[in-house]
Amino acid sequence: MHLIIPYAASQAFMDPAAWLGLKLPHLQTLLSLLQRQKALQDSEDLTLHMPHERLLAEALGWAQDSAALPWAAWHSAQQGQASGTTQAWMTPCHWQIGMDQVVMLDPASLFLSDDESQQLLQAMQPFLQEDGLQVTWHSALAWHAQGDMLAEVPTASLDRVIGQNVKPWMPNSPTAHHAAKPLQRLQSEMQMLLYNHPVNDAREARRQHTVNTFWLHGAGTLTAGSGALVQPVAMPDGLRAGALRGDLQAWQQAWQQLDATAVSDLLEHCQATGQATLSLCSEHTAHTYEAVPATWHQRITRLFQNTTPATALAALITP
Repeated sequence: MHLIIPYAASQAFMDPAAWLGLKLPHLQTLLSLLQRQKALQDSEDLTLHMPHERLLAEALGWAQDSAALPWAAWHSAQQGQASGTTQAWMTPCHWQIGMDQVVMLDPASLFLSDDESQQLLQAMQPFLQEDGLQVTWHSALAWHAQGDMLAEVPTASLDRVIGQNVKPWMPNSPTAHHAAKPLQRLQSEMQMLLYNHPVNDAREARRQHTVNTFWLHGAGTLTAGSGALVQPVAMPDGLRAGALRGDLQAWQQAWQQLDATAVSDLLEHCQATGQATLSLCSEHTAHTYEAVPATWHQRITRLFQNTTPATALAALITP
């Protein structure tokens, strides 16, 4: 049983008081039973995928050095709709244009309704279809796309780009540049189309952010037979919203809820079977703890160097 916890620590909360005040009794006990076995660290600032996404990809048996993690295709396969075509998620979003950079706002902060989202997609469909993209509505912030245009275009995770300047995350590597040109043209066309759309006119009248573009993510092709979990994995996302908003109180409350549920369940499993894997993740680091037989020397060392939640979380965001 493997529990992956995204945003267990976050660069949004660098003050040690953020985790020192947390009461996480189940995590405290669990850490006393586990040993840190692996560390995953971003090799560069522009790693396309988050550590927790790469850990889940590893659990699915996907290549760790892949520029494409095909989450959209995997979702289709989970729904019994496996396909060899390249697929991606398309998320309507708002780019805040500043003096020297363009920043993506968290799409969740748009509070886009299903009706607004469907109207926008309907307006975009003729252009999407002209470029050979088949796009279906899945939810307000998740449209499912498939088509040859998406092939060989490495796409950055949505969470990588939220709150960031979008330019460094656009597909611009030498191998992807040619494939990305039609996509960049389509994106420019959609920005012009959305500028005067009635949905956006109404949003502006209500002083809400408009939808002025989209972001592609989770693109790739799922090879036959891949995507089956090697072991049971849980990846609750309760900490994500608080971390992305920089809302410390919401993040701390979510941690306490997580400690009482998923962490408690893993602790119970560990105590019953002697087996458990826990991965604590931040934006650029993941530390994986496992239940492994300890030598007498290690058992004595643990008595004096007990890993606390505070030290485990601090290690995720400090050099």
